[in-house]
Amino acid sequence: MSDSDPNPATTTAAPTGTATPTGTATPTGTATPAGTGTAAARGHRKERVGEVISNKMTKTIVVRVQRRFPHPEFKKVVTQYNKFYAHDEKNEAKVGDRVRIQECRPLSKTKRWRLLEVVERNPEVAPVNA
Repeated sequence: MSDSDPNPATTTAAPTGTATPTGTATPTGTATPAGTGTAAARGHRKERVGEVISNKMTKTIVVRVQRRFPHPEFKKVVTQYNKFYAHDEKNEAKVGDRVRIQECRPLSKTKRWRLLEVVERNPEVAPVNA
């Protein structure tokens, strides 16, 4: 390090971890224990909100997600729909519910999303009297 360096803190590195602008070290390699994975530990994953259009499969729902965007050439607002197969562990989502789904590892050939929460229940579905 020369005497002409105006900011000596930027060139000082700590022996372990990553050097911050003040020269202090931050811990590296901090991992959460297995089974305690939170959204922050998993990193950024895509989330979508859509309507359940089918729940006839065991632990699987089909969610229709609406996307509105201006047409690139004609500037008219276009509505596009995508269907996603999502994992519903407790079979809690019913047809017509608005749900939030999150991207996850592939669970089957077509299932790459999982149910996070039911945002809004469908009020039109009446309970079945057995």
